[in-house]
Amino acid sequence: MRPLKVVIENYPEGQVEELKRENNPEAPEAGTRKIPFSRVIYIEQDDFMENPPKKFFRLSPGQEVRLKHAYIIKCERVVKDEQTGEIIELRCTYDPETRSGAGASRKVKGTLHWVSAAHAVPAEVRLYDYLLLDDKEEEETEGDDFLAKLNPASLVTLTNCLVEPSLAGAAPGSRYQFLRQGYFCVDPDSANGKLVFNRIVGLRDSWAKLQKE
Repeated sequence: MRPLKVVIENYPEGQVEELKRENNPEAPEAGTRKIPFSRVIYIEQDDFMENPPKKFFRLSPGQEVRLKHAYIIKCERVVKDEQTGEIIELRCTYDPETRSGAGASRKVKGTLHWVSAAHAVPAEVRLYDYLLLDDKEEEETEGDDFLAKLNPASLVTLTNCLVEPSLAGAAPGSRYQFLRQGYFCVDPDSANGKLVFNRIVGLRDSWAKLQKE
């Protein structure tokens, strides 16, 4: 949804692997699909913290995570924009003995979703939320300012999202679960070369819950 570039420095340049991924882990009869894996990938910005607190089991400098259905990677270096100081890229290494499904015995606590940079398909994602800030309020009292109750984040549009190539031909009305994000449907605005997804319902973020506690 908010891509962060990751370069796996010890992965061979130009090499592409096809990894198997189940379409629905709760319904084996739904079959599998293949996803490309390469030296440059994108992960979620929220899945990296430069100075993480305790219980943050995602990616951070010197720490390891598993890429879902792929390998364990370790963050070696953070690249920042010289002008703004914003993190624009992570330099990582991978352990070639940890490919999922190949009998790897080493385990880490965090698992992240990702897309291959060279194969990802651009998409627009529309995140809908409650229209009113107080969704539990049943009645309006006289004199209340209705506009003040509107949620300014009731619709957030993300225009630089990336999805895996198997979604390139997704038909309007089709529904999908985006890993660790929620359930989405393809908007009628979608067309060839312009995918648009609407969030139907989100999933709970365990880290966000810990932060609130």
